[in-house]
Amino acid sequence: MRRWAVSPSLPPAAFAAATLGLGVGPPQARTLASAATSPPLGHRSPPCPRRRLCSSSPSSAATTALAVEEARRGRKQLGMDSPLYDYLLSNVREHPVLRDLREETASMRGSQMQVSPAQAQLLAMLVQILGAERCIEVGVYTGYSSLAVALALPESGRLVACERDEGCLEVAKRYYQLAGVAHKVDVKHALAVDSLRSLLDCSEASSYDFAFVDADKRMYEEYFELLLKLVRVGGLIVMDNVLWYGRVADPLVNDPKTISIRDFNKKLLEDKRVTISMVPIGDGMTICRKLEDD
Repeated sequence: MRRWAVSPSLPPAAFAAATLGLGVGPPQARTLASAATSPPLGHRSPPCPRRRLCSSSPSSAATTALAVEEARRGRKQLGMDSPLYDYLLSNVREHPVLRDLREETASMRGSQMQVSPAQAQLLAMLVQILGAERCIEVGVYTGYSSLAVALALPESGRLVACERDEGCLEVAKRYYQLAGVAHKVDVKHALAVDSLRSLLDCSEASSYDFAFVDADKRMYEEYFELLLKLVRVGGLIVMDNVLWYGRVADPLVNDPKTISIRDFNKKLLEDKRVTISMVPIGDGMTICRKLEDD
């Protein structure tokens, strides 16, 4: 589900025609058979590990034109056509520094990992509604969602930002500084599970108000269990990519990441420790509210 991005050189009309010719689009718009044998080109995972995603790499314009356009626009809403998505985006209040970060990230490998402006706006509002002061993010990438959360926190607020890619973190930290929120962000450059366990070892259980996860899909269950110990009763854990571009609903798609998300969603549905709401925004987000301590 990771893509690359380079600037398109075609005029808008020609660009639209070219991308339509590629057969790019959300998987649910295709037949099950075609989804199984040939995934949409714009939604394939890159053949590189996530730790190298923030370094530039050339790729063909034919396979990346749509990716950069969606990255610049904030990743298309799953199942929403372009006119309606454009209308949604025009009604999002996006901080100027967030916009600059989104546009810079569009030129990087893996730019689709960045959440959409609509998702970031929702995360910020959840933080504000909670009156949150202590937050965690698992999977920072270049910092768009963490910056949105940090901007929503009070001056005394703290966000623990867990990311293993040093190159991505350098971009994120630069924008934290530009937005004047660097003092709110505690960057953890390490494997997320190690960072979360370290917080527990430091007696920080049940002391966080909010957590957001957008990282290795095969680790979702482990991240969730650790965060459930760190977040207080009444606090929220938000899991991204739970609809996985429609692949979770396609019985012919059974790659390891899809299976992991599908299994995680099923377990979460049956988990009585939380109340949940799966929201079809971006690539799908499930909002979990913790009901009790173990």
